[in-house]
Amino acid sequence: MNKSIETAPYNRSVIVGILLAGAFVAILNQTLLITALPHIMNDFNIDANKAQWLTTSFMLTNGILIPISAFLIEKFTSRTLLISAMSIFTAGTIVGAFAPNFPVLLTARIIQAAGAGIMLPLMQTVFLTIFPMEKRGRAMGMVGLVISFAPAIGPTLSGWAVEAFSWRSLFYIIFPIAVIDLLLAIILMKNVTTLRKTQIDILSVILSTLGFGGLLYGFSSAGSSGWTSTEVLTSLLVGAVALIFFIARQIKLKKPMLEFRVFSFGIFSLTTLLGTLVFALLIGTETILPLYTQKVRGVSAFDTGLMLLPGAIVMGMMSPFIGRIFDKIGGKGLAMTGFFIILLTSLPFMNLTDSTSLIWIVVVYTARLLGTAMIMMPVTTAGINALPRHLIPHGTAMNNTVRQVGGSIGTALLVSVMSSQAAHANASSPANAALHGMNAAFVVAACIALAGFLLSFTLKKKPSQPEQQQAVTR
Repeated sequence: MNKSIETAPYNRSVIVGILLAGAFVAILNQTLLITALPHIMNDFNIDANKAQWLTTSFMLTNGILIPISAFLIEKFTSRTLLISAMSIFTAGTIVGAFAPNFPVLLTARIIQAAGAGIMLPLMQTVFLTIFPMEKRGRAMGMVGLVISFAPAIGPTLSGWAVEAFSWRSLFYIIFPIAVIDLLLAIILMKNVTTLRKTQIDILSVILSTLGFGGLLYGFSSAGSSGWTSTEVLTSLLVGAVALIFFIARQIKLKKPMLEFRVFSFGIFSLTTLLGTLVFALLIGTETILPLYTQKVRGVSAFDTGLMLLPGAIVMGMMSPFIGRIFDKIGGKGLAMTGFFIILLTSLPFMNLTDSTSLIWIVVVYTARLLGTAMIMMPVTTAGINALPRHLIPHGTAMNNTVRQVGGSIGTALLVSVMSSQAAHANASSPANAALHGMNAAFVVAACIALAGFLLSFTLKKKPSQPEQQQAVTR
């Protein structure tokens, strides 16, 4: 039986502001320590493989918690869940700021990620609940602003703060924002989601953790360790087997932790695939371009972050406008145009040299992120709109989970192509060999973009009002 805990009126703008601020600091934290890793390695006397866990552990914890978020959203009120998520995140930030050694700092990152992993699915579910169907594109455009701008500004902010102060200052910057947002949530947040009678299945949690965690770790490690390493193969095998058992169990359960029946809606399946492809291209590009600028061109980490910033700004600023366009015309035209832009911008990156204009790279990358903005949130919104209201929490959790795994697969694929091609390149210098590998990786990226472009033709045009109403009330 469904029940609504909160019947008092709420201020939609206030709820949107609180959730956007909380999600921003949570997602920003995912890339915040990337530039600071060399300084942390020196302070704690650790190598790069160990230090990389500060980023990997954050992503793994996110990937494990997101599938559980659908259960949490149905079990607890949106107010309780938001306050809990921000409290956990703030606690992790405090621990990180004063961490005396690496294990404590790693623990702090995991605590932060535990709070962050709840924030994004919660924000999407709340937005899709408080906004009517015809305004969801605009609402999800604001989500797109956070998703795109926060990770991109992370390396730039990190580079500046680490050079001016120390890596601990990154936690000092995040802490007051997190505390203010937490206080606002306690004072102003209202319950807007519908609770359902549900209970956690411990075996499902274990299988989900092993399944998604194993796949994420395996694909994330493949780029650096190689696809044939024992560590990667074992992780992928454990993840795949656990995921098969997890899916089989969810289908049998009357109250599944994660509802795989959302894939019975064809539009949702197609849009989730398209969203995963574009996210994989985004993360893969953001991984390879900094390697090019720093390793081949000798650009500093901070300046590299500045080069990526215009693209992030354009993507962030355009997301709300693209959301409004989606509300008027639907997602098909936007997705087709977006993938075409990404395909076109892959061509210059397939021909990088050691003298390619850095300004030209900024221009092409910025155009590429504009194309990404035209796809990511519009296709996500189109897919969620195809679901009945009671499946929205499961739809958002599934979409975020698949996108997280897709991002890892895309990055691993492009990095492994880059590494293998560089290793077998007949080049006069290591820099030229690296260039050959990077160009080859963008050939693969162009193929992925072409696949997305062709698939986007199968999207339906904007549904009529009666069809939209049926999807909401079904």
